[in-house]
Amino acid sequence: MDVLKKVPVREQEPCVRAHNFEEVCLGYNREEAMEEAARCINCKNAQCIKGCPVAIDIPGFIEKIKEGNMEEAYQIISHSSALPAVCGRVCPQESQCEGKCIRGIKGEPISIGKLERFAADWAGEQGIRPEGAKEKKDKKVAVIGSGPAGLTCAGDLARMGYDVTIFEALHEAGGVLVYGIPEFRLPKEKVVRREIENVKALGVKIETDVVIGKSTTIDELMEEEGYDAVFIGSGAGLPKFMGIPGEQANGVFSANEYLTRSNLMKSFEEDARTPIMHGKKVAVVGGGNVAMDAARTALRLGSEVHIVYRRSEEELPARVEEVHHAKEEGIIFDLLTNPVEILSDENGWVSGIKCIRMELGEPDESGRRRPVAVPGSEFVIDADMVIMSLGTSPNPLISSTTQGLEVNRWKCIVADEEHGKTTKEGVYAGGDAVTGAATVILAMGAGKAGAKGIDEYLSGK
Repeated sequence: MDVLKKVPVREQEPCVRAHNFEEVCLGYNREEAMEEAARCINCKNAQCIKGCPVAIDIPGFIEKIKEGNMEEAYQIISHSSALPAVCGRVCPQESQCEGKCIRGIKGEPISIGKLERFAADWAGEQGIRPEGAKEKKDKKVAVIGSGPAGLTCAGDLARMGYDVTIFEALHEAGGVLVYGIPEFRLPKEKVVRREIENVKALGVKIETDVVIGKSTTIDELMEEEGYDAVFIGSGAGLPKFMGIPGEQANGVFSANEYLTRSNLMKSFEEDARTPIMHGKKVAVVGGGNVAMDAARTALRLGSEVHIVYRRSEEELPARVEEVHHAKEEGIIFDLLTNPVEILSDENGWVSGIKCIRMELGEPDESGRRRPVAVPGSEFVIDADMVIMSLGTSPNPLISSTTQGLEVNRWKCIVADEEHGKTTKEGVYAGGDAVTGAATVILAMGAGKAGAKGIDEYLSGK
């Protein structure tokens, strides 16, 4: 075994997976996981833990895999994470835990995410559940939203013994995990629903089809229904657009709508009640993970797909793995390219997207070099469908129906980062509702912070 290199991970061949919605990465088997775990040098001052937003004891669980004790490995992970099988698949490990791995200084870092995925999948197949609370507390907590922030907060509070109910606006629990991330990256039945059942096994109740701000309000939950504290993990589901001419043309989608209809409503199926448009040539505007998900979904539905992004490949915010997979599958990248107008035919349907070439200037406030238009470089990309993937912001429904809840100029809820405390007593918040669109693992970290803050509040610390 070459200790400087990762044990390779099996994947579907690009020419095969580009035509199906089955999971791309096949993960490790037991022997491969133990071989990869054996590469870990079990650092005394483990930097990988510092790189994990939920502070998993990474050397601890890897040591158990190395020994072949998979159940103990899973329990160590689940003590810190409510969604290990999810995180093992979608976390940006390369910039977090694996990015700080000491083994990576002179070789390749440990495949921490793939080992976490293996332990969680193994436990799921064996029917093993995370350990719950030993004692119950006489306090009720409401959690708004069943995405990664809400599930994490609810799971942690349940382990502490609180009576927790999650209120979910959609008909199915999971938030962005079910409506936003495609099946080929995150299987719903095998992974998401199984991990939601694990949270419910801790004692968490989930009520779906409850729109806070319409069905009931936070004030009513606290004043009339006896909830002692509330955590808001409602995410950021309001899509952004560019404001360029032609955006109202038929065939222009937000990535949010496109992925929700595909992932949650299965609109690509022949007998779907709300069928989705299948473009022949699709342009996806944006360069994040959501843009990659939308592009790779359109590809699987038979489209020629272009990613249109105004910066260079070095600045793409999507995970390196997602960009690599998209390229392997045949998606075309039009980089240093910015849309200026969406063209349409006489019937109002998209016929193309007019763009301008860009070049990189001085760094902006984010540290990335600012894209600058090249005069006279306009050109047209043929397209009959455009998907805008420019980020999302929180829906203002909750903040506008809750007295004393402060928001900032982006309509994000103002909350203390360390504890999730908002300007309204007893109300805590975290995840995309506070930060705007970010990653699953950062939302989970915020959920943990909110659970800690609520526990301190309710126990009078």
